[in-house]
Order: sequence, then C-alpha cells, then structure tokens
Amino acid sequence: MPAIHLLPDTLISQIAAGEVVERPASVLKELLENSLDSGATEINVALAQGGVKSIKVTDNGGGIAQGELPLALARHATSKIASLDDLEGVMSLGFRGEALASIASVARVSLVSRTPQAAHAWVIAASGGPADTPQPAAHPPGSSVDVDDLYFNTPARRKFLKTEATEFAHCEDQFKRVALSRPDVAMSLKHNGRVSWHLAASDAARRVAAVLGEEFAGGARAVESAAGDLRVSGFAGSPAQARSSRDQQFVFVNGRFVRDKLLTHALRAAYQDQMHGDRHPAYVIFVDIDPHGVDVNVHPAKTEVRFRDSRSVHQFVFHSVSRALAGTAAQTPAAGVGFAASATGSLDSPGGFAAATPASPSWAGARPLPTMRGAQASLAVAQPAAAYAAMFANAGLAEREAGSAATTMATGVATGAEQPLGYAIAQLHGIYILAQNTTGLVLVDMHAAHERILYEKLKLALDLRELATQKLLIPVTFNADRLDVATAEEHADTLAKIGFDIAPLSPTALAVRAVPAMLAAADIPELARALLKDVRDYGASRMLTERQNELLGTLACHGAVRANRSLTLTEMNALLREMEQTERAGECNHGRPTWYQMSLSDLDKLFMRGR
Repeated sequence: MPAIHLLPDTLISQIAAGEVVERPASVLKELLENSLDSGATEINVALAQGGVKSIKVTDNGGGIAQGELPLALARHATSKIASLDDLEGVMSLGFRGEALASIASVARVSLVSRTPQAAHAWVIAASGGPADTPQPAAHPPGSSVDVDDLYFNTPARRKFLKTEATEFAHCEDQFKRVALSRPDVAMSLKHNGRVSWHLAASDAARRVAAVLGEEFAGGARAVESAAGDLRVSGFAGSPAQARSSRDQQFVFVNGRFVRDKLLTHALRAAYQDQMHGDRHPAYVIFVDIDPHGVDVNVHPAKTEVRFRDSRSVHQFVFHSVSRALAGTAAQTPAAGVGFAASATGSLDSPGGFAAATPASPSWAGARPLPTMRGAQASLAVAQPAAAYAAMFANAGLAEREAGSAATTMATGVATGAEQPLGYAIAQLHGIYILAQNTTGLVLVDMHAAHERILYEKLKLALDLRELATQKLLIPVTFNADRLDVATAEEHADTLAKIGFDIAPLSPTALAVRAVPAMLAAADIPELARALLKDVRDYGASRMLTERQNELLGTLACHGAVRANRSLTLTEMNALLREMEQTERAGECNHGRPTWYQMSLSDLDKLFMRGR
C-alpha cells in the first residue's frame, strides 16, 4: 500500500472542508470505509450503548507501518491521493485524510495495526489532543480502531444525541450500506455483546437477500446494462412491494453510497407507471463510471456527487431500470399470497437472482423487450369467443369451453402447451380469474390486468401515431354540465388527436361520434366525462406532452373490462395470454399487483396436508 503522507497546502485548499462527526454512525462510516480501502476481506464491528460508549472496528486489511501511525491521526495526511489529478479521479472511499484526526479530537481513540511483514503490531492512542508515541502490541495482520466515550470533552454536543436505540439504528443503517456495497467482504456487527448481523462473503444476490430479506429477493428484478465506461447493475424491487418510506433505497456510485437527486429522480421516473399512490420503491442500484466523470469532492460527508455529463447518466439509469421492470407477466416474479409472500421467489428459482445475474453484461446483449405491434387489434376479451377456438386449439381449449376442464389441462401439459399463467378454470364473483398452471393456482384481477394491457397498447399506438379511430354507427348522446360542453367545443382538435369526436348538441348535452377502436366497448358517457375532466384539469397542451401517461391511464381504466362482467373460459384464457405478452403486466397502472401465485405446497399448508 502507498505510504501515508501529509498533503501539500495547494491540494488541501481544493478539498471540501471539514470532516463532520455528527453522531456515532458517522464515526462508524469512516472506520468501515478505511477498512475497505485497506483491502480487508473480513470486518468485525462491536458497539456499546449505540456507539456512544464504544465503537470498535477490526479488519484483516493491509495494516499501517509503525512509522506512519502518527500520521494516521494527523489532519490532511493520507495514502490515497497525492496530486490534484488524483483528487479529480478518486476511486478510494476515503481521500481527505481528516477522519481519524476529527474523531480523535472528540473521543478517546486507540489504533492498533500490523502489516503482513511486521513481526508484531504497534498501538497509538489519542484523547482529544496530540497522539502518544507508538508502542509494541499483540495483534494479527490488519487493524483495530477503538473509539470510546464520544464527545467526552464536548458535553454540549453529546446532549444532542438521541436514545441508545436510535443511535444504534443509525449505526446499523451504515453497516447495511457497506455490507450491500461489498458482498465479497465478510462482516459482523455486535451491540452490547449480542450479535446483530453475521454476513459471510457471498455474491451480490445473496448479500441483498440477507440484508433486505427474502421477500425483496423473491420479487426483485435484476438490472444489468453497460455502455462504454458507464455500467448500471443491481436489483429493482417489485412495484407491488413498494413501501411507505424510503428506507430500502440504496444507490452506490463507484462503490460509494450516495443520496443524489439526479439518480433519485431517474429511478422514480422508471417506476412511474407501476407505483401506487405515494408509495416508494425499494432498490439496490450500482452505478460504475470513469472516476474522472464524477466529482465526489462536493460535500464533507461524501454522500453527494456531481456528474460531468449528468443528462446522459440520468437517461441511462432511467432506461436501464425501466427495461428491468418492463418484463411481461410471464417474465417477472408473481406476487405472493399471505404466508407465501416470501416463498414465491428464491435465490435459485426462475425469475430470482441466480437466473438473472450475467457475469459479463453488455448493453447490446440485453434481453430484447417483447414486441407489441399488434396493438391495433382490440383486446382479446372484447372478441367473439369463436375467434379464439383456433388460437388455443393446440391446448384443447375448445374442449374446455364445452366443459372438459380437467381433460384440457392434462392435454395442455402433455403436449407442452402449458403457459406461465396456466389455463382458466373459473371466474370468482365476476372479479377474479382462477387459473391452474404447473406450479399451482393463479389468481388474476381481471380489471387490473386488462387495464395494464390497454394502457400499454394505447401508449404504443400513440407513440407510433397509429391510434385507430372507430366511428360509432349510432352516436352516443348524454347529458353533460356546461363545463364539459365548453371543454369539448374548445379542445376538439386535441380530442381528435387521441381518437375522439365529441360534439355539443346543446348547452347541456354532448354526442360522442368516434372513439379509439380499442375503447369501443367502454362505457362511452363515463369515459367521455373522465377525459374532459382531465383535459380541463391539466390543460390540452400538457395532456399530449408531460401528462400524456395520466391521460392514457384514465382511458385504460375506463376502457378495461368491469367487475361483474361474466367472461367465458376462452375470453379468460385470451386475457392470460395477453398478460404473458404485455410489458409491466404484473402491476396495473396504479402499482397494484394484477396476479398472484399460490404453489401446491402453499395450498397444502392451508389444509395441513402431510402433517
């Protein structure tokens, strides 16, 4: 390792001022980063009283030579940079040479270290002032840093600390961030003598599952894209598992945990069509970039960065995560039911992490998205049942329609015609479709699923300027308030661009003469009222630009098959097949899940079979 040295004044002046020791967690962060920078493969942390009484970090890294120990506790002394060019291309986590000196100024610090070549270790101590002379000590290769009695010499600052539980929670959060950033490093955490975390060295998928839980792991989608010197990888949590807080949002730039508004905006935008209400997505995202393309020297806590080409980074992150979330219902994990929620995905299951973590990612080799150029056709559930007899003949659906459901299922599986969402066997309360696949039972919210299918088709048709209009043989007339009539008259051109011909009949009545072809089966008056309200609320020009998705969402919601509509088995199966081919079909436009899977083992548990 490079030797620790004092930085020249010209370089010190370029460094963002001041290491801030705000609380025990900020101390732990600096010590953990030092351990990682030393090349450690094992790090053990022990805390007492939330870290206020004691913080001890032990690692098996490269250690510090005897002659460099006094410099380790000196301000602006570091082995990580030596010139302005080094500062502009920092790859290490620490680089300012201030952390240990700042900590030693407000706590009792003891540093024991041994290099692999040394016969024994050396220890140096400081208590709010200059460091003592190094003394011989016993210690294996690596380092241990003890930080005791934080703020012992500044009691006013100590008064601002929270309860022991709160301070420990902040320390634990720092521990988890480091653990997620470096799955190849074994880590443990003790608090007041009790083991809180023990993480063996592993791959990224298993470390994420260990830290964030099997439920997150079961529904997360792998992210893997690269272009030039920019790479985005990690795991995007299922939209159905969105949370009320942002506590499971982790973004790392070149291995460093950051809170960056640009990246947060890109990630939020990637989830925009699949997020319910004010919920927040969970994700672990790694952005790797040429260190000269990002400035990490913009904030004392080093949690903020500045990209030299921020627009390109934003768009690349947005598209990378959008692609990962855009799988069809057949390509993404199902939501779980009750006790089965954490059992629907595993590290080695299809759709889990093991099946989607390529070792050598490339942008060009990423999975192509399914085509939807058949968007002009109306949805399957709106077609006559006879139109699907031929489509599903190989699966024996004609027999099923005649009432031979059990025979058909056997035929489909035997001929290899089994589909991921299986085959419909019944409709429940006019709301849910029950289907059987090789895994067990599939439950589908038919309105939510149809809404997503319509929405994606409307988006594509509008983007391609191929939104077909269907003139109504008999115009649909209905009473309307004066605002709706005025809106229809004023914005007739805008309405025509999205396939609607709505004309005033009188000051209190409207006639709908044409609608988008794929919405012809909708409740026309209700659809027209909702459309006119959106145009009025958001403005016609915005509706076709930044508010376009909200408009299409409204149309899809009103055009989707409604509750209590009885569907034939053929129509239900047609909907399942559409789901298997439609992007983002695992969630409706509002972020709610469209289907659930219950395995045979889940059903066995319900009935206590095998006990």
